[in-house]
Amino acid sequence: MPARKGIAAALLLAATLALATAAQARDLLLFNGRIATQDAKGSFTQALLVRDGRIAATGTTQDLRRRAGADATRIDLGGRTVIPGLIDSHIHAIRAGRTFATEVNWIGATSIVEAMERIAAAARSAPENAWLVVAGGWTPQQFAEGRRPTQAELISAAQGHPAYVQLFYRAALLTPQALEEWGISNDDDAPPGLRLEREDDGALNGWLAGDTPSITRLFERLPPAGVAAAREGTKAFFHELNRYGVTGVIDPGGFNLTPQDYDAVFALHRDNALTLRVAYSICGPTPGKELEELKALTQFLPMGAGDDMLRFNGVGERITWAMYNNDAPTLAQQNAFVDVARWAAGRGLALTVHWNNERSAHYLLDMFERVNAETPLAGLRWSVAHLHDASPASLARMKALGVGWLMQDAMYFAAPSFIRERAQTLGVTPPIASALRLGVQIGGGTDAHRVMSYNPFIALQWMLDGKTVDGVSTRGPAETPTREEALRIWTQGSAWFAFDEDKRGSLEAGKFADLAVLSQDYFSVPVGSIGTTESLLTIVGGRIVHAAGPFASLAGR
Repeated sequence: MPARKGIAAALLLAATLALATAAQARDLLLFNGRIATQDAKGSFTQALLVRDGRIAATGTTQDLRRRAGADATRIDLGGRTVIPGLIDSHIHAIRAGRTFATEVNWIGATSIVEAMERIAAAARSAPENAWLVVAGGWTPQQFAEGRRPTQAELISAAQGHPAYVQLFYRAALLTPQALEEWGISNDDDAPPGLRLEREDDGALNGWLAGDTPSITRLFERLPPAGVAAAREGTKAFFHELNRYGVTGVIDPGGFNLTPQDYDAVFALHRDNALTLRVAYSICGPTPGKELEELKALTQFLPMGAGDDMLRFNGVGERITWAMYNNDAPTLAQQNAFVDVARWAAGRGLALTVHWNNERSAHYLLDMFERVNAETPLAGLRWSVAHLHDASPASLARMKALGVGWLMQDAMYFAAPSFIRERAQTLGVTPPIASALRLGVQIGGGTDAHRVMSYNPFIALQWMLDGKTVDGVSTRGPAETPTREEALRIWTQGSAWFAFDEDKRGSLEAGKFADLAVLSQDYFSVPVGSIGTTESLLTIVGGRIVHAAGPFASLAGR
């Protein structure tokens, strides 16, 4: 009897695999389009054939119609532009997803009136006493009013709910209900590292200001997302990225993620419900114990563990707490950082590190060179994230080490203070063209969603015009890439940091069928309009994960 059961199970498995193979064998043909293959020649073609999740061929509509299977799904692109799926090389997607279902976002809001309407809409549908939270991704410069909202405006919109609005990692606005719930009524009640702001007449205005760690601790006092909300939020956030043609992300970890915070993305992976490819990093959550914790967390987690949808991609972006945003590290702090970096190199792990300022980049590169003298870094694909005002000298040192640059559009939301600090580098910030000329590997990203918008086309527009949201120019023509170069940074460039440049980043035979059909032609619309682009059809591994407009009927196929 056991033998019969075993045979029956084997036959059932074989039948299941046969059915799965048959299901995969149905071709997908996209034709009558303008397909940017991003091959070595920068070729455009009319049609693309997908088979078993990969690109089988590109060519003319006439040719591929003949090659497609009789039962192929055929999609007439109507002349629309197709690009390789975008890969955000530095986005806190795992963290954002955990709370996305319970948040209000102000991304794209052009006035305080519109922002408050979004708060009011959430208030009308929220359970009694539920918190209303804007986690970031906005700046006063995006509003027609050119200022921050007031507490009175937030009180009116929140309709009795406690509400919390975070501005970058510098400040947060709370309603009286929120302040009361947290027991904050005067300066003595202010959490460590924070101060209560006041108007000219001395009255409290609801804003609390502080540094990054203090604002982070304040955010963590918000009611935590439950397991179900975290999963739904992650699914919703990933679908939102799909709406903008994003088919993959590299999540850099961060300074406030615990191992438990990865549960939602792993649950979706187990359920085969991921709609984009995720390469993730981890960091040690306890100050002073980073190396000990990383050793424990990676004991059975070799570099690259996982599959093509969810994969371990190394450590970062905070390597040690003491070095996070530290422009004047002590020798002891540098040595502790080197200990972690040396261990990572010895394990063959990729490493990404948050580093903002050129004025202190020499410390970081000195430490990298110390490690490189013992274990060559070339091939490990280490990266420096941010470094908006990188100098040619720093970029050259990175190139020599084989270290790449994760470049985001934080300057699009550049605060006046940030611009003042870098006044001497305006016109060359960041130096994208210089990095390209040096051959530095560059990945495009957003650093969303507390710092920036997650819209990649905003980032691409900013790469091409160098203008902040309120029109200040931070980069001139000498440091501006072409449209083709900018798109390659967001596709092939980002794929390199996930060790995937041979699998995705261009639309060539044999690569994953990860692509986006655009609402307008990225290559010809005015540069100032690129940011309004969306995807009408997003495909990951031959699977339709987003469909809108003329392709809406394809949703769910």
